[in-house]
Amino acid sequence: MKIVYRTSPAVTNDELNALFASAWTDHKAGDFRSILDHSLAFVCAYAGEEEQLIGFVNLAWDGGIHAFVLDTTVHPDFRRQGVGQQLVEFAATVAKQQGIEWLHVDYEPHLLHFYRGCGFEPTMAGLRNLKTKP
Repeated sequence: MKIVYRTSPAVTNDELNALFASAWTDHKAGDFRSILDHSLAFVCAYAGEEEQLIGFVNLAWDGGIHAFVLDTTVHPDFRRQGVGQQLVEFAATVAKQQGIEWLHVDYEPHLLHFYRGCGFEPTMAGLRNLKTKP
């Protein structure tokens, strides 16, 4: 099946909510517009003749030379086929074309192998949850 990757396409909330609901058990439907409007770019993957949305990754940025990979998501039916790595690689290319020098990602321990396969090196970083610890 042919998979097409597009940078910042006209994707709808319904499409994104359906993808996230299929991939994340705790997803709550929401409005993605404000997130996408403030992104450096985002990449969507589409499969088949009907171009079903099967993947997504967001590139947030600081307005300078740093960008952040967020919300890498692949529909469960298309996992372990290289779609996630292609999404991240496509996003890295877009970031580089936009003058980004440093691409960051935070991830849970079980995703270490995936992100190492995408070319990321582990670093020391800090994280503070402002919802549970103001």
